[in-house]
Parts: sequence; C-alpha cells; structure tokens
Amino acid sequence: MPDKPRGTIIFDLDGTLVDSAPDLADALDWLLTEMGYQPLGLNKVRQLIGHGMAELVRKGLEARGAQLEAQVLARAVERFLEYYTANLSRKSKAYPGTAEVLNALQKAGWRLVVCTNKLEANARLLLRDLGLLTAFELVAGPDTFGAAKPDPAHLLGCLPLGNPASRPAIMIGDSEVDVAAAKAAGLPVIAVTWGYYQKDISELAPDAVAHNMQEVPALIDRLMQQNDAVD
Repeated sequence: MPDKPRGTIIFDLDGTLVDSAPDLADALDWLLTEMGYQPLGLNKVRQLIGHGMAELVRKGLEARGAQLEAQVLARAVERFLEYYTANLSRKSKAYPGTAEVLNALQKAGWRLVVCTNKLEANARLLLRDLGLLTAFELVAGPDTFGAAKPDPAHLLGCLPLGNPASRPAIMIGDSEVDVAAAKAAGLPVIAVTWGYYQKDISELAPDAVAHNMQEVPALIDRLMQQNDAVD
C-alpha cells in the first residue's frame, strides 16, 4: 500500500460485508423463547436489523406484543448480547467476493474501516472469525465514539484524526441509516442491494447503487472521477 492512502472507504458491516442475520435471528428467537414468547424466525428478523442490538431486541419483543419497562428491557438486551456474543459466527458468512474486493481496495491504496451499529467488540470478533479483520485499520461501533448511525459523528470519527476535511471518503452500506449518515456527513454513498433494506434502496437517492460486491471498486473509481471533475 502507498505511504499515503488514497482516502478512506467506510463499510457498514451487517447486510453489507456479512450476512449475519441467521445468527442474529437465532439469538433473538432464543431470547423470545426464554421470555415465554413465540420465536419470529429468520425472515422477520431480517426486517428488523440495522439500528443496533437494543433496537433489534425492542422491535422483536414489540412484534410479539411485549411492552416492557426500561429496566426489564435493558436486562433483555443484556441476555441477548450474552447469547449472541457466544454464538455470533456460527452461521454468519461474508457475502460472495468480499475478501477479494477488500484485498483489491487495499492494494489500490485505500484505507478501509468498518462503521457499524453493532458493538465494536462483537464486530471485531465476527470479522476475525470470518478472516476479514486484518483488512481494516479501524472498526467503529456505537460505543467507539459514543455515536451511532444515522448520527454523522459516527462516520466522521472514522476519518483520520476525526477530521471532516479528510477527503476523499466514501460510505458503503445497505440501509437507510447508512445513506442518511453519509448525507449528513457530506460523504458520497454507495448503497448495496443485497442487504436487509426492505424497499428499493435507489429511492433513498444514494450516489451509486451496487448489485454485487464485485461492482464496488468500479463505482468507487467513478465517484472519485466525478469528485475530481467537480474540484
């Protein structure tokens, strides 16, 4: 890699780099069963992912008609995290082409980071188990900077020295929170179609749309050329 990186590529994790829904669904269904509720199943849980673990638990319980006091909900989140942390990579898999694309971007001189609403420690464990962790200079969860997407501070903290002027930088994600965070941070965003967003992600007006991981490097180059033309 060159001494001076070309810039920063910020990847979302769940639904962008990794299909983690099966393990998240198992953990949520385990919790629901433990609390006396019927499990939701993988297809339903896929629709709830993207806003962090606490919100996943809250929405899962709400889907079963549970309205819990804050203290009880907090304990439910703790139980979920205990189970999930012990089982987070049993079924999760990187999307096809992910390792190859990350390697190509590194060789092209990009600084790679992950910005996820999954807790940093869990994100690191998952990436390690899937053999992807060493590709990234930084892994930032909501606990890393005290901010979570769609708060732009989560993305801006991923830039060198947290400097908003550290350009170029591009966000790649699969959800409305990824697109919203990127726009709020003033970063171009590539939205991917293989993740957990339930609608047509192009309706969110990202700067580009990728239909498979192999398309990502070319889209990054295209956005860079557009940026150079504007400059």
